[in-house]
Amino acid sequence: MTPTIEITDAIGAGVSEAIRKASEALVRKQREEGFWCADLTADTTLESDYILQELWNHPPVDGVWSPPARDRIDRAVATILSRQLPDGGFNVYLKGPSEVSASVKAYFALKVAGVSAAEPRMLRLRDRILELGGVQAANSYVRINLSLFGLVPRAACPSIPPEIILLPGNFLYRMSSWTRAIVIPLSVVFSSNPRRPVPSGFTVDELFLQNVPLPFSPPSNLISWSTLFFVIDRALKLYEHYFPFLRKRAIAKCTEWMMERFEGSDGLGAIYPSMQYSMMALDQLGYSKDHPQRARAQAEFDRLMIDDERGGFFCQPCFSPVWDSAIAAFSLGEAGVPAEDSLRRLADWLVSKEVRRQGDWSVKRPDVEPSGWAFEFNNEFYPDIDDTAMVLLAFKHARGSDAVKQQACERRAIDWLLAMQGSDGGWAAFDVDNNWQFLSHVPFADHNAMLDPSCPDITGRVIEALINSGLKPDHPAIRRGIGYLWNSQEQDGSWYGRWGVNYLYGTFLALRGLGAAGVSDREPGIQYALEFVRAYQNRDGGWGESCASYDEGRFVPNPNTPEKTGSTPSQTAWAILALLAGGDTRSSSLTKGVEYLIETQRADGCWDEEYCTGTGFPKVFYLAYTDYRNSFPLLALAAYRKAMAAQREEEL
Repeated sequence: MTPTIEITDAIGAGVSEAIRKASEALVRKQREEGFWCADLTADTTLESDYILQELWNHPPVDGVWSPPARDRIDRAVATILSRQLPDGGFNVYLKGPSEVSASVKAYFALKVAGVSAAEPRMLRLRDRILELGGVQAANSYVRINLSLFGLVPRAACPSIPPEIILLPGNFLYRMSSWTRAIVIPLSVVFSSNPRRPVPSGFTVDELFLQNVPLPFSPPSNLISWSTLFFVIDRALKLYEHYFPFLRKRAIAKCTEWMMERFEGSDGLGAIYPSMQYSMMALDQLGYSKDHPQRARAQAEFDRLMIDDERGGFFCQPCFSPVWDSAIAAFSLGEAGVPAEDSLRRLADWLVSKEVRRQGDWSVKRPDVEPSGWAFEFNNEFYPDIDDTAMVLLAFKHARGSDAVKQQACERRAIDWLLAMQGSDGGWAAFDVDNNWQFLSHVPFADHNAMLDPSCPDITGRVIEALINSGLKPDHPAIRRGIGYLWNSQEQDGSWYGRWGVNYLYGTFLALRGLGAAGVSDREPGIQYALEFVRAYQNRDGGWGESCASYDEGRFVPNPNTPEKTGSTPSQTAWAILALLAGGDTRSSSLTKGVEYLIETQRADGCWDEEYCTGTGFPKVFYLAYTDYRNSFPLLALAAYRKAMAAQREEEL
């Protein structure tokens, strides 16, 4: 346990008090079993899809929904409408602009739930959708969902043939893990052309722009990826219509693939979209609603719903217990909190959650002993590298009841991380060398997450975890990881953040990794990164980066107003951690950032955050990790206190 060192000056006393309050608040949130699991929230597309699922499961009879479905739908409608923007549309991140796909989903959900298309708010929404390009501009998954009810022609949707699973060379595993988990059940559903019922006379024709072609019209450029995939899609549609000679075999293989991955998981992939499509697939395969597997899939999906007086009704994309727990434990440990029982219970729980099954990752690493941790409670086919690294960092402080068992667990996890390093020296989320760039051009890849390449944020965290676990800086894997980070540094000195928003997140983790590996803070690249961080500090001392950074390919600050800046506690913490990792212990930027965290902390030890700072799919789907605002400021304040203590010892 890191010793607590008191700092006597005014800011030092404020830091110590803020750490005390934040630590106590975090410990209070620990569950009896030992883990932490905060609410994970996103945009209204989840509630819209929930209404779509209710329409699929319980279509209204003569326009009337059954009472239980009606009550849940009404609560989902209230949630959606509470997020409508003044211009009528819906966004994909808090305080972001209207986005066409989210808006189309909301319109469909609201209208099918019984909100009149003639209401002013629906008219505003319709007009905003048309301004954004209409249904024609919505992404593939929106159009596919509407086509399941006969509301969009199949010709306007990309073909997703189940025969993908039969392609040679493990083609399926060239796609990202989450894409596989979505595409396999969706291919079963889409290939069956279900045409599920909607209320009599229901359409969304008013959302189509007049005289604008539907997607998959012949492209104007004859030599392009678009042309190639247009030709392939046309060929697939002809095949599906006239010669589906492999269809039965492909669907059987897809079914087998799904059934295998239901085991050891809280739903297929343990994430919202694949869980939803897997239920639809089971229905199309003839499983009755009371079949044990179909009932289990529904129950796991329903667990994602929050419906109480505290938070109202909303849908979570998944659960995040391993992730939340590891960050909380590492932050508490770095703060020197005397919470041995708390961290012991957490360590025992984490050890029990080690994955010991060969999952999808083993296709490329068949001879590696299974280990690692998933993000969720149970998702054994998909342990991920980021969670595994974060758990190893937590184990620096959290020691369980059985030291021998935990040490063996840590050794396996280290070996697994080393085996999962990519050929470029970096680490990705779930797979190795998952980087066939041409797959990003397939028509159903517009969720912007077809691939899972190495990324700086995960690479930095893995390096830090491996060093903390005993690897030396001259270890070949560490040297290759450092090389990857230098090669991926942006021209402005930052690093891209794939799983957090965005350049602040990537930069903080890259610098933490480089610092842990002993890279000198006098390196020009380090100093350049520090200048980047300091350049974007707000007038209140905090930092705040918008999800629009992904669209612009550069740092974009959260909006500032005369009354308030766009600073967030989590991103301010990342900036402070970046400065400290780069050797900055004296700048006014650092001091002002620390003061911002102290001044904005609530009396109960927590912080408020009004923006999304987590990333699901860049440009498409963002997350609000509701404990980032508390765990990361605690970690930043603890790191600051340690740095100041070390500096004073050096001066003495």
